[in-house]
Amino acid sequence: MIRTRSGCFTSCILLAASAASLSGCAGSSPTRIGLVDSAPVSAYGQTDYSAVEKTNYLLRPSDVVTITVFREPDLSVENTPVGADGMLSLPLIGSIKVDGLTARQLEQDIRSRLTPSLVNPVVSVNIMQFGSHVVTVEGAVEKPGMYAFKPGTRLSGAISLAAGPNRVAKLTEIAVFRQTASGMAVAKFDYAAVRAGTMMDPVLEPSDRVVLGTSGLSVFWQDLLKTLPAFALFTNL
Repeated sequence: MIRTRSGCFTSCILLAASAASLSGCAGSSPTRIGLVDSAPVSAYGQTDYSAVEKTNYLLRPSDVVTITVFREPDLSVENTPVGADGMLSLPLIGSIKVDGLTARQLEQDIRSRLTPSLVNPVVSVNIMQFGSHVVTVEGAVEKPGMYAFKPGTRLSGAISLAAGPNRVAKLTEIAVFRQTASGMAVAKFDYAAVRAGTMMDPVLEPSDRVVLGTSGLSVFWQDLLKTLPAFALFTNL
């Protein structure tokens, strides 16, 4: 078959047009390539939330630690939970407050307490379980419940722990309740925007409560939500 120059030219034009069309379709996706916007949206009540993972973990009640004093097995403890009062009982030392300390700070504290009895004590602290890290996930998810999570887990991770949104989930209305030093806070997140990279995916804190859609909230939580500044952000109440 003989193809003329004009035929080839026409074919090239059609191929170029098709490529441009495909390029335009690909560009219509809202997903962002590159850096994700991690800034909190104050209008959504997100000022108490962050997408930055904390580098130094602070011990909390129910965490489980193993403390080793080099060549002193009688002074070492294994898999010992931190009490509800934030205290830990250790041989020779007695009860000490560990709530709010990093593992390195606890090592230094124990070392200083042992120094009068031992020469240059070598102490290591390892966190075996993060028992305090529990998040409640409810609302329009497949498997509502309370889930243990590792430090650094994000909102999207909490939703995954609950087997994801159900078929009727309203992804634009996710409430995250958090107890702060100044009281209970709540922020609104748009899960579709989080997945697209146009809204931050906040790092969870122990005892956070994640609710997909607010219509299924108990009377207690609905009444609490109505008292918070972010109430106007939600349309299901």
